[in-house]
Amino acid sequence: MPYWSEEMGPWVAEWFSAADGFLLGRRTYEIFAGFWPKVTDENDPVASRLNSLPKYVASTALDKAEWNNSTLLSENVPNAVAELKKRPGRELQIHGSGVLAQSLMAHDLIDEYRLWIYPVDLGKGKRLFAEGAVPAALRPVDHRTTSTGVAVHVYRPAGRPAFGSF
Repeated sequence: MPYWSEEMGPWVAEWFSAADGFLLGRRTYEIFAGFWPKVTDENDPVASRLNSLPKYVASTALDKAEWNNSTLLSENVPNAVAELKKRPGRELQIHGSGVLAQSLMAHDLIDEYRLWIYPVDLGKGKRLFAEGAVPAALRPVDHRTTSTGVAVHVYRPAGRPAFGSF
């Protein structure tokens, strides 16, 4: 929260307004389901979308997903996501859910990365781009920096990287 700034709000609203559904891993689902249903302001750009749109929850540990419009994906998640992506509509977004994102990256199922980089070095933590993953090139689409130093980078997959030397 010390890095939140007012200019971030419209960006979040813009991105959430482009969603037709959400993919969530179990941990993120449990966090979101414990908070967002309590936010009942229909004008809240995040709560209004999360509470009304379809949510697809990737989990082998959960036996049910009770939050409104939630569907459990417990078997062959990459195939299930590939089928969801074939449906007409706009964006199917992942928020948080690093393990799920890594699984989808391994199957070339992510169309765009929106990375928020905070000016903090924690010294340790989970990696988004997993050790040993297939190298991939990313094409920059957008970048913004907040008054508090948060860099927001948007990339799209661009195939395999080219290597060379000089």
